[in-house]
Amino acid sequence: MNEPTTLYIIRHGKTMFNTIGRTQGWSDTPLTKEGEEVIGYLGLGLRETEFKEAYSSDSGRAMQTARIILQEHLNGEAIPYGTDSRIREWCFGSLDGGYDGELWGVVPRILAFKDYEDMMTNRISYKDLADAIIAADTANWAEPYEKIRERVWSGFEDIAHHREKNGGGNIMIVSHGLTISFLMSLIDDSLPMQIGLENGSVTKLLYENGKFTIDTVNDTHYIDNGRDLAR
Repeated sequence: MNEPTTLYIIRHGKTMFNTIGRTQGWSDTPLTKEGEEVIGYLGLGLRETEFKEAYSSDSGRAMQTARIILQEHLNGEAIPYGTDSRIREWCFGSLDGGYDGELWGVVPRILAFKDYEDMMTNRISYKDLADAIIAADTANWAEPYEKIRERVWSGFEDIAHHREKNGGGNIMIVSHGLTISFLMSLIDDSLPMQIGLENGSVTKLLYENGKFTIDTVNDTHYIDNGRDLAR
C-alpha cells in the first residue's frame, strides 16, 4: 500500500541580493552567513523527517540550500538528490538583478495603478504580472505567462507523480518565492498573491491521483525547532 505523497517545498535561504533588495530571478547570488545559519537550523528541524528523495532548482542558491539541509539530515547521504530547471524562479528579463524598487516601480504603472500598494490591494493576477514584466523588459528575455505556467506546473507535477507511482512518501524540494506562490495559485486560484514567503519556510502539499492539496504555507516552525536543538 502506498504512503501519502507529500511535498515539502522550501524557499531557499537568504542571499546577498535578498539582503540588499535586488530582484533575483534567473540572476543568482550565494546565501549570506545569516542565510546559511538559518538553513542549518531548518536542516536540524527536518533531520528526522523521512525523505524518499530531494530536488532543487538548478540555481546556485537553491542547490546550496539543499546541500546544507541534507548535510544536517540523519540520512542525508542516502537521499537521492537531483535538480530541475523547471522549478527555478521567474525570469525578470532586463529587470533581473536591478533593485526591487525598479521592478515594483514600473510594473504598477504599466498596469495603470498608482503604486505597489495600490496594485496589491486590487489583487492583480499572475498573468497580469507576467504581461507587465514582458512590457517592461527591454531585453526580450522575460517568459510569457503560458510558458511559466507550463514549466512550473509540469516540474512539480512530474516530481509528485514519479514519487506517487513509486510508493509515495515525502519529497524535499527547494525552490523560489514567486514560483512557490504561483504554484499555489494554480492549485487554488482564490488565493491572494503570496509575495512574502520567508526564506527557509516550508510549504507542504499533498498529492493524490493527479491532484494537489495545500496543507501548510510559509511554515517556519522547523527553523524554530532546529534553533532550539542547536542550543
